[in-house]
Amino acid sequence: MIGQTIGFLIFVAFCIKYVWPPLVGALQERQKKIADGLAASDRASHDLELAQKKAADELRKARAEAAELVDKGNKRAAQILETAKADARSEGERLITQAHALIEQERQQARDALRAEIATLAIAGAERILETSVDPKVHSEMLDKLAAEL
Repeated sequence: MIGQTIGFLIFVAFCIKYVWPPLVGALQERQKKIADGLAASDRASHDLELAQKKAADELRKARAEAAELVDKGNKRAAQILETAKADARSEGERLITQAHALIEQERQQARDALRAEIATLAIAGAERILETSVDPKVHSEMLDKLAAEL
């Protein structure tokens, strides 16, 4: 039994000196690799969160800018539309005024032509009634009165 105990102690001493250090070193190396992997995972997770937050912020900014651009575009379109309406109104009013002036001018020309025609017919009728020639220079005052009455 003493022999077995001495053999066992030699075996334990051999294991402690030659077997145990490489096993402990391998375990420590493995533990370090696992710790490094977990730290890298944590860093990657943190980086992912930051990237997601940054992407969300950028997306929010882009949406705000897009909304602002759309709003500006709508305002500009409304402004252009109002300007076009105002231009069309003023052009329409100008054309109406011009048409009224032209109508009034043509009406006056028609009245003048009608007065001249009536004066000519009145002279012709008076000549037939009197069967004498009426001199327009002599009776111009009478003809002017007649034209004014018509």
